[in-house]
Amino acid sequence: MGTEGRELSWDDNIQNDSSFVELPEGDYEFTIDHYERGRSQGSAKIPPSNMAIVFFNIRTPEGQEVTIKENYILHSRLEWKLSELFCGVGLKKKGEEVRMNWNALPGLTGRAQISLDADKNDPSKKYNHIKKIYPKEQGKYTAGSF
Repeated sequence: MGTEGRELSWDDNIQNDSSFVELPEGDYEFTIDHYERGRSQGSAKIPPSNMAIVFFNIRTPEGQEVTIKENYILHSRLEWKLSELFCGVGLKKKGEEVRMNWNALPGLTGRAQISLDADKNDPSKKYNHIKKIYPKEQGKYTAGSF
């Protein structure tokens, strides 16, 4: 797994501040930047499993770009969430069985409902979260028209 940046020494100069932007809750267009393969540690309800970490770029009406990282655990109990993702970018139709094509995700677009959720351990901290991804509208076909 690659890491960005470098280790700082005890007497290095620092300058960069947090670039976190709290998005107002609502619906936003997104573009998938990339994904990384990972592994969930598991929980009381789901055993350790493969996990995709998907990075969504959201552009605010003011022109700021915000990245939201969302985990997708590859387990049958969360298959609905995987289907929602692939339907949301047009790689799956509702009710259709498809093989997940993770390499096709970067660059795809969709629309999502974003919420601002409090951290479970520290309620004073809030994080942008993708609450729901809307199905991508397939092209409408009208008989007799081209």
